[in-house]
Amino acid sequence: MIPREVKSIQWMAFLLMSCFIGVTIGSFQAQHHGHNTLTERTTPMPSLGYISPAYFDITMPRNVTALVGKSAYLSCRVRNLGNKTVAWVRHRDIHVLTIGTYTYTSDQRFQTTHHKDTDEWTLHIKWAQPRDAGTYECQISSVPIRSYTVTLSVVVPTATILGGPDLYVDKGSTINLTCAIRFSPEPPAYIFWYHQDEVISYDSTRGGVSVITEKGEVTTSYLLLQ
Repeated sequence: MIPREVKSIQWMAFLLMSCFIGVTIGSFQAQHHGHNTLTERTTPMPSLGYISPAYFDITMPRNVTALVGKSAYLSCRVRNLGNKTVAWVRHRDIHVLTIGTYTYTSDQRFQTTHHKDTDEWTLHIKWAQPRDAGTYECQISSVPIRSYTVTLSVVVPTATILGGPDLYVDKGSTINLTCAIRFSPEPPAYIFWYHQDEVISYDSTRGGVSVITEKGEVTTSYLLLQ
């Protein structure tokens, strides 16, 4: 007859063994192929998705020139915008002009356009005036706020005859006049020369009239009269 204390010790040992085996089986799965083996069973860890933050395409122009009375277009390109919004802010008075495609100023000359198949947000200023010149910020509603600055210049093209206003030439010699056109966002398509408020005709019966134009940042037109 086994003493009661010995039975208790054996029962505790059995419980401990059962507990140990139970914990082990929680991590391993038994397979029977003629003999018992233990194969590890793993549970994959859930992957945490990473979303890249929104950022600006820094290749977009930071300086824009517009003619007085014409439209000005300031653009920024935002990558990975996600659920964030884009706003255009006038820097000089920290005035929010637009958020998304909605205008938040009483000056209805300002509006933002955006096409769903592009990443560009363009601030359109109608009938640009000299007072519109300055710095504008394209902002992303992130924390902290990210911004991309664009500087607008509003200009009036000028045409100046070099050496003027009075020029003196010898009678019978060739007249060579040079006109420089400055502050034009792009070279002018046409240049007209006037004499006493009348357009000089290159097809005049007088003949001897020719014009040579060199286009560039400063467009130069040469009038030759023989």
